[in-house]
Amino acid sequence: MASKTRKTFKFVVIGGGIAGVTCVEQLSYSLPSDDVALITAGAHIKTVTNYKQVAKVLEEFDVEEQPASVLEEKYSNLTVIHSPVKRLHTQSHLVETEDGHIYGYELLCICSGARPKLLSHDKPYILGIRDTDSAQDFQKQLTKAKRIVVIGNGGIALELVYEVEGCQVIWVVKDDAIGNAFFDAGAAKFLTPSLGADKPKRVAPCKRSRYTTEAQTFTADRHRRGHDSGHTEPGSALGPDWHRDLVLKGSEEASRRVSVEYQCEVEKIFTSEEMLNSQSETHTLDTDEEKWPVYVKLTNGKTFGCDFVVSATGVTPNTEPFLHGNSFTLAEDGGLRVDDHMVTSEPDVYAAGDVCTACWEHSSLWQQMRLWTQARQMGWHAGRCMAARVLSETIELDFCFELFSHITKFFNYKVVLLGKFNAQGLGSDYELLLRYTKGQEYVKVVLQRGRMVGAVLIGETDLEETFENLILNQMDLTEYGEDLLNPDVDIEDYFD
Repeated sequence: MASKTRKTFKFVVIGGGIAGVTCVEQLSYSLPSDDVALITAGAHIKTVTNYKQVAKVLEEFDVEEQPASVLEEKYSNLTVIHSPVKRLHTQSHLVETEDGHIYGYELLCICSGARPKLLSHDKPYILGIRDTDSAQDFQKQLTKAKRIVVIGNGGIALELVYEVEGCQVIWVVKDDAIGNAFFDAGAAKFLTPSLGADKPKRVAPCKRSRYTTEAQTFTADRHRRGHDSGHTEPGSALGPDWHRDLVLKGSEEASRRVSVEYQCEVEKIFTSEEMLNSQSETHTLDTDEEKWPVYVKLTNGKTFGCDFVVSATGVTPNTEPFLHGNSFTLAEDGGLRVDDHMVTSEPDVYAAGDVCTACWEHSSLWQQMRLWTQARQMGWHAGRCMAARVLSETIELDFCFELFSHITKFFNYKVVLLGKFNAQGLGSDYELLLRYTKGQEYVKVVLQRGRMVGAVLIGETDLEETFENLILNQMDLTEYGEDLLNPDVDIEDYFD
């Protein structure tokens, strides 16, 4: 095996998503004289653009897909290797790629992200949306569709059901409210009317460079059937505004028609042929006798026919093919366990982003959620820790892990999440303050013993910096009571 080794690098990073690219940038910048290799399955990488530090911890940025050559041009000490990883040999510090090459490393960082949890891998007409190619395949399939069923209640599902037009959408959620991972019932109630309202027209199309590579093309059938694509690996996960460049329109002239089926899951999926042989009674939302390519039976007893099913039921850490022959310790969620220096249980191997699970003692105001903001933070911190080790420097856990913070957009509303925004882990020892203006804003504050520990801000509230400071400072707010959210009180000036 050693004779096949092409080169040994000081640093090797696996994965071209935000965590991997951020780690590579940190290493290349910090140690410009040391060689860095980025091993990525795709020809393109995900980069952070338009970065803005909103407050001490809270940050906002866009994610763009670019050719990997952009990084090589920026950093002279960087080599990009285009091939999926076949196997990792931690004892000999070697990475074997699918194209037959082997690369040595002194320090390695695994940033391979996560894979979508598909409902079924052997049923046709099931799509999973994770990377750019699968999103474009979804767009293509949608142009011929009259009705689709969307399964899931996470970020992708929330964005998708709002963006799709010209097609009936049956949205299946296992919870009693939409967006359960992000919102409470009150916030869900605030957002739900947007599903029946006309979307605001975009002022101008998003102008972004688009790159295509022949070798990275996937067939629609593989996405639909969930087949293994052999050595062809999916690209990095979609960015937070993945739908901005896509026209998600079905075959109908009507605008959006979304129906939500709450507190149920998929019991079985039938093809049209299987449905004919089944004794199941179909309950659809229309009265016609149309024959559909696929039918979805739910645990609430209803069965819906549709053109295809979108499986958006979350992701699982992409730890393959790193486990074979190695002794990584995994967390309960299947991620690689890492300490506060992003170090795994294997010598000289770090991990960052969706593939890993943060197993250090967390701040009381932070929790891990597999989001773009945390992928960037973990990649940046892993790069700093790897560089500090080479330089024999001491480094502490970055301040960004003191407070959970996330900015995104759902249903065309700006959404800011801070701290224990859903009172995670607080039991019954908390109280809530709410401010609700229909169609404009939803503000929720989580208080524990008079101190702010979390907040949800929906709409243009301009409260994010003030609330971040109040959470971090842990100021006793008991005397302010409900005036804390009084719209007639300029809270920003009050606590400035």
